[in-house]
Amino acid sequence: MQKRLIIEPKDLTPSRNDFEVIGVFNPAIIKHNGEYVILARVAERVIQNDQDHYLVPLYEAGRGMNIIKLPKNHSDFDYSDSRIIKNHENNYLTSISHLRVGRSADGISFTFDPEEVIMPANIYEEYGLEDPRVTELDGRYYITYSAVSGCGINVGLMTTRDFKTFSPLGNIFHSDNKDCVIFPQKIGGKYYALHRPSISQFGKLDIWLAESDNLINWGNHKILLDARVKYAESYRVGAGAVPLLTDSGWLEIYHSADRRDRYHLTAMVFAKDDPTKVIMKSKRPLIFPTEEYEKNGFKENVVFTCGLIREDDILHIYYGAADQRVARASLSLAEVLEDMEVL
Repeated sequence: MQKRLIIEPKDLTPSRNDFEVIGVFNPAIIKHNGEYVILARVAERVIQNDQDHYLVPLYEAGRGMNIIKLPKNHSDFDYSDSRIIKNHENNYLTSISHLRVGRSADGISFTFDPEEVIMPANIYEEYGLEDPRVTELDGRYYITYSAVSGCGINVGLMTTRDFKTFSPLGNIFHSDNKDCVIFPQKIGGKYYALHRPSISQFGKLDIWLAESDNLINWGNHKILLDARVKYAESYRVGAGAVPLLTDSGWLEIYHSADRRDRYHLTAMVFAKDDPTKVIMKSKRPLIFPTEEYEKNGFKENVVFTCGLIREDDILHIYYGAADQRVARASLSLAEVLEDMEVL
């Protein structure tokens, strides 16, 4: 396996002068018109120049981007988490994410046009857009993403044909839900998607499967218990890259994390004609933090994928490293399959 760091926050300009880019990570990737197109999550925060207040970005419907001032050294606010500020009424993210388009001829060196940006646009996105996945179906590209707000985390869907103009289609799963990927072709006349509902007092954070006739209305939800790994503590799992059809079946690269939020990537294979059946699964972690840029960053020991590219028998897995940077791991399909067990 070959790993390399390919995109860092310093490679992008902020969306406005009073913001700074603190992370570019968790990208979707696809080939379009002969070039690599990446759709990356870009996290920004307000430049902190107020001694008495913490400045928090927030999108407000009808008003656009707003900056909230929260008093420092106030007993009603909990500042112990670098990502979230809490009080008795609300939780606020210290940063806000949007999606940005990058293009490349070689899949390594990407150029980001500051005009090709998808910003929050409604009440479900007031805290930002996160973790996109891109699926091509019949010449159109369908983008699922996490829409984050005081309403919870919803799965949003938008489409594009050129990665310049995007058409929103609304929320396709109830709140709270995330890690949604759509299969790139119908199976048995149905569209299928993987998703990850949030936990209740009874359930666990598991991957589920849903089906649809039109990509908008989803039902017949089924839990995929076989997706949970057994070789390590697995507090939660979630779908990663768009499933890839191989001779062995549908290959899914996904993540697992323990209770200390240490992530790794792993793999499973679904039956070609029945995505409810997991027929193969990794015997050990596929990609785990070993490099400095994976182990240290905004969030330590995180590797999180939203997309891959197959070129001949080589898989290029694009992933977020430490919630701050983009890296690419390249390995053969044979390497992935050889390290699997049949269920």
